[in-house]
Amino acid sequence: MHRRSTTPAFLAGAVILAMALTACSGGGGDAQTGSGGVFRHAVFPEVGSIVPMTANQPQELQVITYAYESLIYTDGEGEEFPWLAESWEIGEDGKSVTFELKEGVTFHDGTEFDAAVAAANINYHTDPANATILADVLPAGLVATGEGTALEVTATASDPFLATIVGDIFMVGEAGLEDPSSLESSSNGTSLYELTEVAADRYVYEARDDYTWGPDGLTSETAGLPDGLEVTVVTDDSTRANLLLSGELNAAAVEGSDQARIESAGLEFAGTINPIGQMLFNEREDRPTHDPLVREALVLGFNHEDATEVVTGGRPVELTSWITDAPFTCFNEEPVWERPASDPARAAELLDEAGWVAGADGTRSKDGQPLEIDFIYDAGSTAHASAGELVAEDWDELGIATNLVAMDGAAWSEYLYETFDYDTGWIQIGVGSPVTQDLFYGGASPEDGGLNFMGVVDEEYTAFADQARAAADPDEACGYWEQAEKVVVDNVHTFLMAGTIRPTFMSGATFEITDYLQPVTIRMTE
Repeated sequence: MHRRSTTPAFLAGAVILAMALTACSGGGGDAQTGSGGVFRHAVFPEVGSIVPMTANQPQELQVITYAYESLIYTDGEGEEFPWLAESWEIGEDGKSVTFELKEGVTFHDGTEFDAAVAAANINYHTDPANATILADVLPAGLVATGEGTALEVTATASDPFLATIVGDIFMVGEAGLEDPSSLESSSNGTSLYELTEVAADRYVYEARDDYTWGPDGLTSETAGLPDGLEVTVVTDDSTRANLLLSGELNAAAVEGSDQARIESAGLEFAGTINPIGQMLFNEREDRPTHDPLVREALVLGFNHEDATEVVTGGRPVELTSWITDAPFTCFNEEPVWERPASDPARAAELLDEAGWVAGADGTRSKDGQPLEIDFIYDAGSTAHASAGELVAEDWDELGIATNLVAMDGAAWSEYLYETFDYDTGWIQIGVGSPVTQDLFYGGASPEDGGLNFMGVVDEEYTAFADQARAAADPDEACGYWEQAEKVVVDNVHTFLMAGTIRPTFMSGATFEITDYLQPVTIRMTE
C-alpha cells in the first residue's frame, strides 16, 4: 500500500467510522453480508452525458464511476491499492512511471485489458484532436506505450504526482475510444458492474460473475455484494428522504430540513466536504474586485459568525485547506494561512484607501460611479440565499450596494465562463489536488480555453506553483503548494469561511464515499 495524503480528521472520525466496512474498504474479507438484491441510489440534478472522457458534472461522474475503473484505487483514508495495475514504480527523475498490469482483466464487451489499450486511453487524453476533461490536468508531453502487461508513461517535465494522476484515469475499451457516443447507452469498462440499460433518468447495471481483480482481493464472490445497481434521478430532497425511510432507496444525499428527519430515524451516512461558505472574486480590470483592497474590505465587512450559521444550516465544519475532495493530495488538517476576522471599521478604511468614498447619503462611489457588487449564489440553496441577504445587509451599512443574483446550472456556466458578469458570491472550488487548483488560480482564462474564470494573475503564487511542479518528490511539492495556498488566501483570491459535510445516507447497505460513492465498497446488509 502507498499513502499519498492525509484524510481530514472529521471525515476519518465522524463520517468514516459510521460505516461498518473492512479495514481496507475494497476488501473481500469480513464485511457485513446481506441477501444480494439490487442496490438503489438516487442522484441529482438531471444527468447529461455519461461518456467518461468528457462528462464533467458530479451526478454524471457518479454514474460513470459505477462502470469504469482505473489503474490505482484510493480509499477514503488516502491509501492507494493496486486495481488494474498490480504494481508501479516512479522513475528517479520524476518524468516516468512504469506499471505492471494485472492479468485476466476484461472489458464489458469481452475484450482484453492490456498495456496497449491502457496506453491508448492515456494517449487519447493527450491528443488535442479529442475533447477530454483531462486536457489541462495531465502533465506536459505525456506519452504512454505498452505491450503485454508492461505500461510505461513518460512526460517532458518532472511531476512528483505522475503515478497518481495517471493512475486515476478511467480505462475504456478500444471500441469506446473509437466511438465515444456508444458509451451513452451502455458501458465498456472493466468494472464489476456493467451498465446495461439507460432510459428515462434510470441507469441499470448488472453484476459480472467473472470479476477477480478488485482492490484488496475483491471478486464476484465477495460476501455482501449486490446483484446489480439501479441509479435514478430524484431532484426533490423530501422525496429522496421518503424513499430512504421506506427502504426503496439504499443511498441518497439529503440536506436541509429533511436531514434531521433522516438522522432521527437512525440512518447513518458517508460524507464529503462541501465548501459551501467559500467566496471567490472576479479580478478582471473592469470589476471593483480587481482591487485587492476592495476584496479585503468585502471579506472584513460582514459578520462571519452569523453568515456561517446560516449558510451551513447550523452544521458548520471548519475549512482548513483548499483541498476538499479525494484523494486529498497535500491536504492540511491545520491551515497554513490565518483566516481574517470580521472588522467593519477596517473594511471602511480599506474602501477609503481604494478611493471608494462615502457620500452624504452614505453610498460609496469613485469617479462618479457607485460601488455596486453583483453577488451570485446557487438558486437551489435556501441557505445560500439567506446568507447572501445577511452579507448584503452588512455591506449596505458600509455604503455598498449589493445585487443578489440566483444561479441555476446554465447560468453558472454563462456567468463564470462566458460573460464574467459578477463580482463575488458563494462560489466554491471542490477538488482533490493542488495541481487541479492551479488550473483555477494559475491557469489560462476561459477566453483562452482555460479554467481561471476569476482572472487571477499573481506572480507570487505562480512562483510557488512553478517550484511545486518542478519538485523532486511529493513531500517537497506539497511544501511549495502550501506556500501557494497561503498566497491565495493572504492575497484575498478566496475566502474559505466555512463548510459542511454533504451526507449520503445508507439504508439496507453500507458503502464508502471518496469523491463519489465507490462501487467496490458496497455491501448489502438486508
